[in-house]
Amino acid sequence: MNIADIQRMKDEKRRIVEVTAYYYEMARILSKAEPDLMLVGDSGGRFLLGHESNNDVTLDEMILMARSVRRGAPRTFVIADMPFMTYQVSVEEGVRNAGRLMKETRADAIKLEGGAEFAPVVQRIVEVGIPVQAHMGLTPMASGMTGGAQDGLSSAEDKLMRDALALQEAGAFSVILTGVTPEVAASMTKALRIPTISGTGAGDNCDGDIAVVPGVLGWNANELERPRARYGPVARTIFDSVTSYIDDVRSGRPVRAGR
Repeated sequence: MNIADIQRMKDEKRRIVEVTAYYYEMARILSKAEPDLMLVGDSGGRFLLGHESNNDVTLDEMILMARSVRRGAPRTFVIADMPFMTYQVSVEEGVRNAGRLMKETRADAIKLEGGAEFAPVVQRIVEVGIPVQAHMGLTPMASGMTGGAQDGLSSAEDKLMRDALALQEAGAFSVILTGVTPEVAASMTKALRIPTISGTGAGDNCDGDIAVVPGVLGWNANELERPRARYGPVARTIFDSVTSYIDDVRSGRPVRAGR
């Protein structure tokens, strides 16, 4: 998979599948299912590292996660997320941090959040040879700073369209839409040359879909008490398996046979 393949999928109306991964064995398992793209998201800060917010993730932590995912999925197109405040201060700092992220992880691309205000950063990063996936709308980074308030983003079609076009012209090869109504997302998908990827709330009429795997597969402890996942839930399988193991050990039943 490369950038041309991703663009060809939009042109041929073939749906693009993107999934998140945060560590080696997770990446190994997911890559066997053959998704088109694998994102090492800053959501790993919560699901892997236990941070309160995605915005708490550091560049060093992102590099560690992305390096392990790259090793687990050597033939998958891997995208590494740019953490909060690694590109917002200046274009130069954004390029420097994007370069470090790429060089130290061997990822295929980076992702950054924001609208037209970050088009200059995207443009310069692309100019130095680093592919960029954009992420706009009610992004996790923005919701972390606003407490999740919509701020009218889903209804501000004109602003969203201007943002998307600016990011496209800056050289982004695709854009994730989050917190955008399905109607607006469908309209943007038709207007843009580059593929759109549906995030939370954007519906099924984008060029592809992204799964934040712990939520979609129920790969989190909350699933044990409040089952919501449509696929899985992985947490229930893990919990039941380890409970059986503990019961066998405590009851004196053999646990070594078959290992």
